Amino acid sequence: MKNKILFVFFFLLSSMSTFGQEIEGYYVDVGFEIQQYSTGFLLGVRSEVGLSPHNALDVRVGYNLLDHQNLGIHQSEKGDGLGLSLGYRHYFKSNNKGFFLGVRSDLWWNEVDWKDNIGEANEIEGTSKVTVLLPTAIGGYRYLLSDHWLITPTVAFGAGINVKTEGVGIREEGPVFLWGLNVAYRFF
Repeated sequence: MKNKILFVFFFLLSSMSTFGQEIEGYYVDVGFEIQQYSTGFLLGVRSEVGLSPHNALDVRVGYNLLDHQNLGIHQSEKGDGLGLSLGYRHYFKSNNKGFFLGVRSDLWWNEVDWKDNIGEANEIEGTSKVTVLLPTAIGGYRYLLSDHWLITPTVAFGAGINVKTEGVGIREEGPVFLWGLNVAYRFF
């Protein structure tokens, strides 16, 4: 699964760089992103492709590290998973910097270890595999540090939707607020 996700990411990136060389406002940024939410972190390699002077496509391959603490269905819910994101950003300045608003949809394949009755004679545990769809509205401000280096703080609001669960239910659904930071290098 991990190899398929990486292949799709690099295929999209190379395809866009091949066909977009002549478009005004075209660029390719590649970098790292971290987003935090109430019970975890999303870490990823992210690419943004400028489609025009105001619009960009956003692609990410990521890793989700989660610990639902006392917010889960079970007493302990800890896990991780891989994911893929696709999004769109609209910048208010014509050079694709400054404030932007956009939408993003993530698909995460998480594996969560859960426990109940911890420390008691009847302690039980198990593992659930959950596929989560995470659509969000995202906003932020992009700073150009130099001709090539960029930094972008972001906030996002959305909802987790369990698409498929193997095993018992866990807390993956519901509203989510994320804050994050992107650091990227611009190639064009």
